[in-house]
Amino acid sequence: MSLDAALSPSAAAPAASRDWKIFLLIFAILCVAPFVAYPVFVMKVLCFGLFACAFNLLLGYGGLLSFGHAAYFGTARYVCAYAAKSWHLTPELAILLGTLAAGALGLVFGALAIRRQGIYFAMITLALAQMVYFVSLQVPFTGGEDGIQSVPRGRLFGFIDLSSDRALYVLVAVIFLAGLFAINRIIHSPFGQVMKAIRENEPRAVSLGYRTERFKLILFTLSATLAGLAGATKALVFQLASLTDVHWAMSGEVVLMTLVGGLGTVFGPIIGALLVETMETYLASLGGWVTIVEGVIFVICVLLFRDGIAGVFDRLWKRQPPRAGGNSR
Repeated sequence: MSLDAALSPSAAAPAASRDWKIFLLIFAILCVAPFVAYPVFVMKVLCFGLFACAFNLLLGYGGLLSFGHAAYFGTARYVCAYAAKSWHLTPELAILLGTLAAGALGLVFGALAIRRQGIYFAMITLALAQMVYFVSLQVPFTGGEDGIQSVPRGRLFGFIDLSSDRALYVLVAVIFLAGLFAINRIIHSPFGQVMKAIRENEPRAVSLGYRTERFKLILFTLSATLAGLAGATKALVFQLASLTDVHWAMSGEVVLMTLVGGLGTVFGPIIGALLVETMETYLASLGGWVTIVEGVIFVICVLLFRDGIAGVFDRLWKRQPPRAGGNSR
């Protein structure tokens, strides 16, 4: 896509119309899902799906590869869990506090990281995320290696009991849809079109008068905030916050979900999250072989589906021939 096309207000009109149909399909699936699958598993997929979509917002539409997105996901989960358990905040306030904490952390880390580009940007995000991991290991309120356990789900707005998985599922589904809607609006907004232009040709965007660093910082903060929303919600689902959520492997996992599902597609990361979490859940009996199976499937997807699984469906929808070089963004 050329820079002029990226900046065109009408560039995203056909895609936006198609997205609404997919939104309706997702809504229908969410209405049926808890009756045909284990609700906790579905909620886990929704949390990771939102996390992957938040990461894709940064990489797929901003061209910024972060190896440290687990920092915001895990920080929000710790803050939400601590607020709900120690401060006895209601679920909505605990989730909001965790999300804001992730957004604030993303603003600080983004201001430091966007000063560099390419692999240097990625390595800075990884280094900053590792700092969060070691802080989480040492500070008292996180519980160290034990984490924060037995987090109460509480009562939503003070009167809706979330102890039931079905009741909590409704809240998680609403949060997921709200986050997905926000991401879709960001992508198809003028801001999103400018970010695509910066991704395509940053020097030319600068020559047009856009302050690219400011745009990238805003996108980084939005991505971190939405990742935090997913992490805070997951804290209530599993009533736990642990070091796993801030480990570098979590950052690698969300990269895997995004690439397998479809980089630069609105709904592709959800497919990737569903695939990865299904493998980890239903192939758990294989023990350490799960990682090998995931690696094999990842290689197959990279070789056969250059644009990810969603990219294949998108081409079939548009009836366009596959690109020779695939989606490099």
